[in-house]
Amino acid sequence: MSLSVQQVTEKVNKEYPIIAQVLDEIGKKVVGQRTMVERLLIGILGDGHILVEGVPGLAKTTAVKALAEAVDANFSRIQFTPDLLPADLVGTQIYSPRDGSFSVKRGPLFANIILADEINRAPAKVQSALLEAMQEKQVTIGDQTFILPAPFLVMATQNPIEQEGTYPLPEAQVDRFMLKVKISYPSKEEEIQITRKMSSEAGKVEIKKVLTPERIMELRNVIDQIFVDEKLYGYVTDLVFATRNPEHYGLKELRTLIEYGASPRASINLVKASKVYAFLHGRGYVTPQDIKSIAYDVFRHRVIVSYEAEAQDLNSDDLLKKIFDRVDVP
Repeated sequence: MSLSVQQVTEKVNKEYPIIAQVLDEIGKKVVGQRTMVERLLIGILGDGHILVEGVPGLAKTTAVKALAEAVDANFSRIQFTPDLLPADLVGTQIYSPRDGSFSVKRGPLFANIILADEINRAPAKVQSALLEAMQEKQVTIGDQTFILPAPFLVMATQNPIEQEGTYPLPEAQVDRFMLKVKISYPSKEEEIQITRKMSSEAGKVEIKKVLTPERIMELRNVIDQIFVDEKLYGYVTDLVFATRNPEHYGLKELRTLIEYGASPRASINLVKASKVYAFLHGRGYVTPQDIKSIAYDVFRHRVIVSYEAEAQDLNSDDLLKKIFDRVDVP
């Protein structure tokens, strides 16, 4: 039996205080970076993965560790390097000479929250092992298949300023991330707070465990019931199709600037992310503004710009702004 919008909103309002607590706990260690923290919650509540791009020192690692502490979840940090092997992620079989048998040693992927630090420093084989686990939620070691724990969130980071010795992620693999988030430097006021807090013993605060993996699965059930109007499904589809056939939406000038438009995963993830965004703002229904607020992060890595766009110093965000401004909002 489907619930009314009012009933869903009541359920959302009942559950929202736990999210406020999580934000408060993360805020003990992370000053500012509200967008990144919110997107992390969208990832874990929306059953997606996050790719974060930003220069070093912007609290990427601190934020995901704080989330793992607040959620009382198993956490693994994997530093990606050029000599990493797939077995270093998924695990391997250990031979016992005593009885000639093999035992399985599980790798760091067997955790609820994974920080894949500088993912673009590892070769394609390692990246593929991680991305397969992200998509299938399982790994194979020898002839055995193991289901990964739920919830399962991968937050991968990449450094945009150091390209030497890196292996850029192929577009088809990047598509498996629900969101690509770009983060920038803190404001002057936030920098003062960071300096004051982290340069003293007061910065070493304990984070309370306010959420469990089991509660996250319950919250996902509530989010799944959030109402999306039929017109909004049409709006999402129009946004996606405008990246593929911009001339049909009066954007003929973008035809030569977009090499490839957004995939069907963009439509799916935009609806899922919009539902979580509505939940985080205490609503049992999705609005067009929810969709527009999260759409840049969903589309950014899925819209591939052409050489002509690069020659004009245009990136995917520039082209997406033109699309979002042009496509009619219901």
